[in-house]
Amino acid sequence: MTGNTHVVVVGGGYAGVMAANRLTQREDVTLTLVNPRPDFVHRVRLHQLVGGSHDAVVAYEDVLSERVRLVVDAVTRIDAAGRGVALAAGGTLDYDYLIYAVGSGSAVPEVPGAAEFAHPLATLEEARRLRAVLDATPATAPVTVVGAGPTGIETAAELAEQGRRVTLVCGGVLGPYLHTRGRRSVAKRLAALGATVVDGSDAKVTVVTHDTVRLADGRELPSEVTVWTVGFGVPDLAARSGLSTDAAGRLLTDETLTSVDDDRILAAGDSAAPSGLPLRMSCLNATPLGARAADTLLSRLAGEQPDHIHQGFYAQCISLGRKAGIYQFANRSDVAVWLHVDEGMGARIKEMVCKSIPGHLSGEARKPGSFRLHRAPGGVAKRRELLRTQGVDAPAAADRAV
Repeated sequence: MTGNTHVVVVGGGYAGVMAANRLTQREDVTLTLVNPRPDFVHRVRLHQLVGGSHDAVVAYEDVLSERVRLVVDAVTRIDAAGRGVALAAGGTLDYDYLIYAVGSGSAVPEVPGAAEFAHPLATLEEARRLRAVLDATPATAPVTVVGAGPTGIETAAELAEQGRRVTLVCGGVLGPYLHTRGRRSVAKRLAALGATVVDGSDAKVTVVTHDTVRLADGRELPSEVTVWTVGFGVPDLAARSGLSTDAAGRLLTDETLTSVDDDRILAAGDSAAPSGLPLRMSCLNATPLGARAADTLLSRLAGEQPDHIHQGFYAQCISLGRKAGIYQFANRSDVAVWLHVDEGMGARIKEMVCKSIPGHLSGEARKPGSFRLHRAPGGVAKRRELLRTQGVDAPAAADRAV
């Protein structure tokens, strides 16, 4: 391709910023990043915002290349045929290529009363509202956290460490991703903080009211503040724009992260569903997927064949208040193994990880092409094995070099 290529990146989270920064390797590419907020949300610190130990935001000037134009707005529709996006504030942006990185948010709760009385925690605005509610609530009031994934565990620990009366309702097992040994470590720490863990098959929430949480076995837990951390939902922008999505609304792509509908559209992060088998929603996957989407586009612009997904490193890192944490190792199939690091060392590792994420982004802004986690060896073989196991014929990287 000759002349200038304009790339619009929709979404300024971990995947979107990484992709935009990486694409600055080419001088003939101009970049526009569209994001509804003027600051970068450091999402893995949202539980700290709720607890008051961090504001969970970073200035874009600290993580985004100066060559990337930031447009603070929301995209309401993608016109794939016309190669343009409509903006909420009015007007459109034309593109030669688009990277779809809208991320994820809170899933719409189906439990009666949850939408009305519980507080979600997947976005900056939700975390700030919850913080305000907690600030206005006596420290002795009962708080119920529903959902025992990383967000639920971290929020429960953060609030319990402050002396609040916290009950964590698992709806099943505590920390489903964790190995049994890691799960025992987390349970021990929560108990030491004074948090009550309600798990098991009867620990599913059936009704939420303004002051109670009712469980499947009939128990009613008093709850002045109910925090809802069950599942993530994906924005419906792709579906509204007539693009193919999976059942959850993630953009369907091939193994190069190229849309199955349009070779000018790529996806990265939580909103991407390569071969209909998306990776686990996490920062650990979002940032490498952003780099992979950028590399696919760079290959096309160079007239080369794009490579496939190379995600070969997996783990889960959970803070348990400010003084403890757990780093759970996993194999290349993203299954937790017996090895983990916990207690004070776990907390130090988690803090190091939290600090390193903006560092990866700013490093890519200063030296585009330097990030290499998405090229970890072994990822391709394990991915192909997973696709075969699931009976999926992974689309070959389309020979679409332009």
